[in-house]
Amino acid sequence: MSDFDGSDTLQCRWATATGNINQYNECGGICNAVPSSVLIGTNCTIVFTLTVAYRYAGVALQIEDYFTSTSPTPMSSVPLEFLFYGYPAPTGCSTPPEIIGNRPNRACIGTPVGSNVTEYVIVQTFCPGQTITNFITSTPIGMKKSAILNPSPGIYHLILSWIPTSNQYGPEPFCAGAIDNGNLQSNQWCVTFLVGFESPDIIRPTIVQGSVSPIGTVFQNQTVFSFQTTKSVNRPTRNGTTIYFRDAANDTAVAQFDCGWAPEVTFTGFTTVIRFVTVNWEPGHFYYITMDGGVVSGTEFCGPESAPITDKTYWVYNIWNPAVSSTTTTTTTPFTTVTVTTKPTSTTSINTLLTTTGIVITTTAPITTTATTSSSSPPTTAAPTTAGPTASSATTESTVAVMYPKDFEEACMQPVAIMTSLIFIVLMPGQALAMYAIFTKLENIFNPSRIQTKTRHRQRMKRIL
Repeated sequence: MSDFDGSDTLQCRWATATGNINQYNECGGICNAVPSSVLIGTNCTIVFTLTVAYRYAGVALQIEDYFTSTSPTPMSSVPLEFLFYGYPAPTGCSTPPEIIGNRPNRACIGTPVGSNVTEYVIVQTFCPGQTITNFITSTPIGMKKSAILNPSPGIYHLILSWIPTSNQYGPEPFCAGAIDNGNLQSNQWCVTFLVGFESPDIIRPTIVQGSVSPIGTVFQNQTVFSFQTTKSVNRPTRNGTTIYFRDAANDTAVAQFDCGWAPEVTFTGFTTVIRFVTVNWEPGHFYYITMDGGVVSGTEFCGPESAPITDKTYWVYNIWNPAVSSTTTTTTTPFTTVTVTTKPTSTTSINTLLTTTGIVITTTAPITTTATTSSSSPPTTAAPTTAGPTASSATTESTVAVMYPKDFEEACMQPVAIMTSLIFIVLMPGQALAMYAIFTKLENIFNPSRIQTKTRHRQRMKRIL
């Protein structure tokens, strides 16, 4: 049962012939047609056992919504009628087939209007010689089903294809049950296509500390992780929606959280945060994060679910290893002969107008210094940092280009003059027209001849009237 108004209370009851809110025979001859059955009204579950094979049993229900759980009268009452068919007791294999995916049971799928929908119903069998011979389905209008496929031993597929239309806006449920060659049926498997809505996407990280955090190298005490989505999300409405933290060395899960109930996972609009109570990261190890489908759900109706994340490179981080980073042994060979040539950087005296940072430019001349040293053997040192490469001789040159305020003024003079002229040329016609309009208006208002003419006209009209 479902309703667009998430706050309504839904109830399911047997249809009756008389004494109902509709004042009508609701069941039409199939009232209580399933003997000894029990109906759970809060979730519309029927518990029953058929006692006669090869016969149908009709079911007539009424689904009603109430404003609150204490409201005496339903706001609406919708009939639901269907049939059960009895098969003889199976022989041989007693393990029924099972629908294993690729969507979990009760999944909510965002489905834009006009999109091409392709979904797979995947079934697994468990006994030798057990095959799937049929699917019992309840489908939205326009949905097509393929023939039953058997891509590998014990695995069967049913492919669904559908293009939803605008008049199917809202929830469109699909349910299926697989039947094997021994007339054993799987448990019912249902998903809801939420037409006109999109599922939230978990944004793939493209820059450091961007849509997910953290990535790259982190400390061993890192306890807070977060990711962002393309739309506002809530906690999923079903369990089995798990985030896994895996060690890349052996692909084992070192931590996992079921987003359906885990208090370590919180949802705040577009951001989902995972907070560890305790951590046990191994220094120097790389880790990656994967997610089941539906770890976050949209805020509309049944909550359209996010897609699963199985890519090992989607979210990767590693733990800083201080032992490797702080101890490095290097060998340094000293110079034998070093020649250093310094090129003058300026031919001016100290100029206090150069910058406000105290840089001083002085007159210098090229100086060449030659030093010769000798040693009996290269020393070996241990240091917390790694020394760079050495050479037998080096020449360093540096040049500072000095630009004074006067130079800057002269450089900008020509562009400013050109731009001023262009602006004047562009605005001059408009200014001329505006001045002409203003002077014409003033002339019409204050011209003595016009004033006298208007006065005589008023006097003439007064005498006439």
